[in-house]
Amino acid sequence: MRIQAIFNKDGGTFRTTDMEAYVRHAERVFGDAGHHLDCDVVEGADIEMALRRCADRTDLDAMLAGGGDGTISAAAGFAWESGISLGVVPAGTMNLFARTLRIPLNIWHALDALAEGTVAEADIGSANGRAFVHQFSAGMHARMVRLRNAMTYRSRVGKMAANVRAAVGVMLDPPDFEVEFDVDGVKEHRRVSAINVSNNRFGNDGLLYADDVTGGHLGFYVANPLTSRGVARLATDILRGKLRENADVTEMTGSAVDLHFPKIDRAVNCVIDGELLPMGKDVALRLHAGELKVIVPRVEAQQSSPRNEAAA
Repeated sequence: MRIQAIFNKDGGTFRTTDMEAYVRHAERVFGDAGHHLDCDVVEGADIEMALRRCADRTDLDAMLAGGGDGTISAAAGFAWESGISLGVVPAGTMNLFARTLRIPLNIWHALDALAEGTVAEADIGSANGRAFVHQFSAGMHARMVRLRNAMTYRSRVGKMAANVRAAVGVMLDPPDFEVEFDVDGVKEHRRVSAINVSNNRFGNDGLLYADDVTGGHLGFYVANPLTSRGVARLATDILRGKLRENADVTEMTGSAVDLHFPKIDRAVNCVIDGELLPMGKDVALRLHAGELKVIVPRVEAQQSSPRNEAAA
């Protein structure tokens, strides 16, 4: 395969990595596996432009994207649009999509797994046409990200500490809002504190990511209006892997979810794959089954992916 790598040098682990040494190692690992790999190391401000240019090329078999969840989400969107295969190097804080794909979280080990990997078909979601590989959320998560973004931090540990402080802020003042939703024709009108729509249903890990992205559905979760104590109980259940046992949470699945927020009268936010974005009164979420080609570790693909393609 002819592969182009785009590494976000401002993303998480890469900030403290000797990128020249990493690029040399990556080119050697892929060369030994019979591929041709070229690498570009770019600043965070330029990452989307570099990913778009890469995805638009017609002389490549695959694109390798390295960075945090925001970088990987953007890369997946471009790869989905162009039809190019995507390899994920997990250099961020949470690396949620990489966890779902069972890619080693060590950036050096990930190269070995991807170089010897295979191409498989994965599901991808969209929110009003914008791609997401992990989730769309509104309510508590959006408020937490907004609070965290207002803080200053310079490292992965600092970001995690900011997340904790932001979570406490949400616990002390949880949101409460109205939503009308339609999940594959099942319609309801509720007051809620949180909405999450995931690319396939969440597994039981406390980080809330899908165990598999070949199930062909969206996971839909709403939490009833919560008190501070209710938020604390929900957080505890999530960390224990007991989300589905929480009485305030409703879970549904479907291929199409339509949301309407009847009382939005000011600027509000949602979160798509970790990025805080403006949200209007109506959001159409869709699941695009098997439309994203991803490089996955060969043993994992053989064991759990029902939609394998030709070996990479």
